[in-house]
Amino acid sequence: MSITVKRDLSQPMRHIVHVRNHLIPADGSVEEGGADAGPSPHDLYDAALGACKALTVVWYAKRKGIPVEDIEVTVERDASEERKGVYRLSAALRFEGELSEAQRAELLAAAEKCPIQKLMTGVTTEITTTLVQP
Repeated sequence: MSITVKRDLSQPMRHIVHVRNHLIPADGSVEEGGADAGPSPHDLYDAALGACKALTVVWYAKRKGIPVEDIEVTVERDASEERKGVYRLSAALRFEGELSEAQRAELLAAAEKCPIQKLMTGVTTEITTTLVQP
């Protein structure tokens, strides 16, 4: 799969992320020289964790017949020590539906196993950057 990021020349920094048939704006904050016309790359990284947890819980609940009606995930970032190599994300999950405490605990355990959390915490990501000539 390929993701393409293209400059939006109508804004100082904004780019449009193309993922299959989906368009996602990305921009820097006003303090960074952008117009805050979209989430920042850090926001998108953090959002990937929240989305993965929510989707994992829905998938798991359907598979196990757990009657969760609604799911909300809130992700909070603490980047105060990012330059020291520590980036902290805290995810809070809220489930609605007629769920027992055991089912809520089971869904929370499923959320802990989402693929993005595994990528963020359990693997080494290798990145290669090349220059393409016009």
